[in-house]
Amino acid sequence: MSDEVADGFVRLRLDLSYDGAGFSGWAKQARGQRTVQAEIEDALRTVTRSSRTHELTVAGRTDAGVHARGQVAHVDLPGELWAEHREKLLKRLAGRLPKDVRVWSVAEAPSGFNARFSAIWRRYAYRVTDHPGGVDPLLRGHVLWHDWPLDVDAMNTAAHGLLGEHDFAAYCKKREGATTIRTLQELSLVRDEDGIVTATVRADAFCHNMVRSLIGALLFVGDGHRAPDWPREVLDAGVRDSAVHVVRPHGLTLEEVGYPADELLAARNREARNKRTLPGRGCC
Repeated sequence: MSDEVADGFVRLRLDLSYDGAGFSGWAKQARGQRTVQAEIEDALRTVTRSSRTHELTVAGRTDAGVHARGQVAHVDLPGELWAEHREKLLKRLAGRLPKDVRVWSVAEAPSGFNARFSAIWRRYAYRVTDHPGGVDPLLRGHVLWHDWPLDVDAMNTAAHGLLGEHDFAAYCKKREGATTIRTLQELSLVRDEDGIVTATVRADAFCHNMVRSLIGALLFVGDGHRAPDWPREVLDAGVRDSAVHVVRPHGLTLEEVGYPADELLAARNREARNKRTLPGRGCC
């Protein structure tokens, strides 16, 4: 599949963040709900006085209520439009965008760059506390309260068994034609001095609800309802388990997206578009 930038256009990389509480996710929706994509595209059209909307492509489509600190998107703008507005575009976007979404940088992207398909990993953090008094009111929009004591060591033991390339169908909401094979590169949990447990989850890509389902399984281990080998048993079964709960979205933040060196962007772009299979399995 070609991803060439049309003649006369310039591909721009946008680095951005948002508080997901007031959004129905990233992607524009036909029913008119408020979304991050629509807000940024509307602001971009307004500040550049464009006659049409220039559509954004994002590294990871976050669900309703999920936050982002290190989201990446790209947009193709007419070259003359970029030349006219490049010096003041960032400041004008800051004045036009609502306060729960910010664009931190806009720059010409290297050749072969695609915010979605050139990415080699996405890193999320999920934050939860088991403090008997609940969540600090100043953090309530970003930290889940779990009302059972959590054994972080047991959760890390369980997490280790999920690392690597697997079919994560048991932890994903199936989408027609989409693969559920992913490489989970990191899954680890740390409790800080304030008692907040932060799970770091990094993979080459994620399928729908994957992170929140993995955290739901680990919480069951952490509070003693399941043994540390249970999440791997669910993974190996390959089907959705009713005991795996998709935890609430507000504890989840997209922290960072990783890309290869500029000279490898185009190759990664092509590779990521191929439908994946596990070793020993055919594609059909």
